[in-house]
Amino acid sequence: MTTTTHLSTIGQIAITVSDVEKALSFYRDSLGLEFLFSAGPQLAFLNAGGVRLMLSTAQGAGTVGANSILYFKVSDIETVYTSILSRGATAERSPALAAQMPDHQLWTGFVRDPDGNLVGLMEEKREQVFSKE
Repeated sequence: MTTTTHLSTIGQIAITVSDVEKALSFYRDSLGLEFLFSAGPQLAFLNAGGVRLMLSTAQGAGTVGANSILYFKVSDIETVYTSILSRGATAERSPALAAQMPDHQLWTGFVRDPDGNLVGLMEEKREQVFSKE
């Protein structure tokens, strides 16, 4: 039996900026987006109507204004990542823990499209609590 995997809604959009604090001021104060959290001085996260917006300085070979990334929410990121690779995507980075949040772990993985654009996969792995019986 073959398991078909599908992407879900967009969970995050990354915007490459030259100065995170300056960009945060614009998106939070000028546009009125809700500030969620920072993960170091080069990353800030906001809520844009249920889609997380990540502000980041250029990563890797990216350049400001030309390195935005769509992140898709998935369940079972490892299986989805492998499935997407088997269907022709180019591997960029295997799924790995990106951030430990108070109530979940954020895992991300990346593939590239035919033009070299990054596509992000993200899974919020909730900690399972087992009751003692």
